[in-house]
Amino acid sequence: MTGPAIAATISRELRALERELNAYATEEQVWELPPGLPNSGGTLALHAAGNLQHFIGAVLGGSGFVRDRDAEFQRRGVPRVELVEGLRRADEVVKETLGRLDPGTFSESFPMPVANRRLLTSDFMLHLVTHLAYHVGQVDFHRRIVTGDGTGVGAVNPVEMLSARPLDV
Repeated sequence: MTGPAIAATISRELRALERELNAYATEEQVWELPPGLPNSGGTLALHAAGNLQHFIGAVLGGSGFVRDRDAEFQRRGVPRVELVEGLRRADEVVKETLGRLDPGTFSESFPMPVANRRLLTSDFMLHLVTHLAYHVGQVDFHRRIVTGDGTGVGAVNPVEMLSARPLDV
């Protein structure tokens, strides 16, 4: 998998997360915490943006982003527009960073240990993609619970993949 393909997949997930956030009926619902759920949709959006800006933007790309992981889980009531802006910033830094990385970087160790382990950058990128997709699913479930609306937002659409082409091409 190439840097642009990884970036495109992350971008697809971030667009789905944005659609999820916009599908909440009210700002308050984004932050509701029903019994049994450890995180609100807003918390997961903050975490997704911070995670990508840190590991891809700062660690791989040298963006200078300074992560405050605790704040990702402690902040409340952040307006949806600010959450979406954070996701869009993360998307841009992911595209820019992964688009300019030397392809050989993916077969090297990620520049920092993760969970006290060394991983290939390619493996860690796959982890970041699945981690993001997991959280998008959590937000979808959260939104359906707090709004009572079972309608989907078109997440996990293969048509949005980088290689998707009409059949006649």
